[in-house]
Amino acid sequence: TIYNAIYRDGKQGPYYMKRFAATGLSRDKDYDLTQGRAGSRVMYFSANPNGEAEVVRVQLKPVLKLKRMEVLKDLSELAVKGRQSRGNLLTKYEVQRITLKQQLGSTLGGRKVWFDPDVLRLNYDGRGQYLGEFVSDEEIIAVYGNGQCYTTSFDLQNHYEPDLIRIEKYKADKVWSAALWDATQGYYYAKRFTLEATHKPINFLGDNKDSRLIVLTDRLQPTFKVEYGGADAWREPETIDMNAFIGVKSYKAKGKRLTTCEVKSITDISPDDPEPEPTAPVPDNDTPAPDDGSTGRTDSTAPSAPTAPAGTPATALNIDDIPMEIEAPVPDDSLPADEGGQMSLF
Repeated sequence: TIYNAIYRDGKQGPYYMKRFAATGLSRDKDYDLTQGRAGSRVMYFSANPNGEAEVVRVQLKPVLKLKRMEVLKDLSELAVKGRQSRGNLLTKYEVQRITLKQQLGSTLGGRKVWFDPDVLRLNYDGRGQYLGEFVSDEEIIAVYGNGQCYTTSFDLQNHYEPDLIRIEKYKADKVWSAALWDATQGYYYAKRFTLEATHKPINFLGDNKDSRLIVLTDRLQPTFKVEYGGADAWREPETIDMNAFIGVKSYKAKGKRLTTCEVKSITDISPDDPEPEPTAPVPDNDTPAPDDGSTGRTDSTAPSAPTAPAGTPATALNIDDIPMEIEAPVPDDSLPADEGGQMSLF
């Protein structure tokens, strides 16, 4: 947790601002956030579990020749230091009020969140179902057995109801497939839809409270198995590919009727989603030079091996059959001889 604080150093002193992490604290022991001068006072304080920064509005008291009566300060520009640090100077003028103007995102990266089904609360300690890593603007979606759903933040104060059937990180493009009993029409319906991000509960089963959810899945290849009963028990079970049966529509849509026959059960037989394929490495366009000291040339200027004469099999080539001529250098009479009567080599 990162704390943001603005305090006045002494009764008539300047105002300082700081961001700090409180570690190594003892229970039932008081700690001073200021420098300890008499009359010091904390003007603004906030606790941010994921290191969220803030923009504060500082209103100054009217003073002669003071041009700006209001100052906006982005606390994310401050470095996170220790609890006993003095902080940065905010202003030397008298402050009338300090208020929060804007809540910014996390400055510490994502926060890993778990859901504990025993207490129906979130935690950061690794207890229960892992929901993922969240940043400040990401949300959690909660889906209940009565068709209600809504999104929440990942704050630890959130509490969820016992009828919860799905809780996970919210993704706007995720497609849900459901089979339901429409109490108004008296038939079984199927629908595919996306859910909106809203803190107000919505119900994708409709307005009739007697409608009930039969199957809900988010698989990529949703498949339902319908078994008939009663007077239609003689019928063979039917497998329905939801991707081909109905398109993606709003959660408010009624859906498409599955059958008019008497139904014994509807079960989800969707196959598991395939694992994402690993990304192939990008080949390097720069060809490394050979390690054996060769030039690696492949053009026509590179020296080539001797070839056999035309009409001769390749296996009959012998190095001794290749004609070789050696020419001896002709001495130049114009070069002077040395004292020993021999020609000079150089």
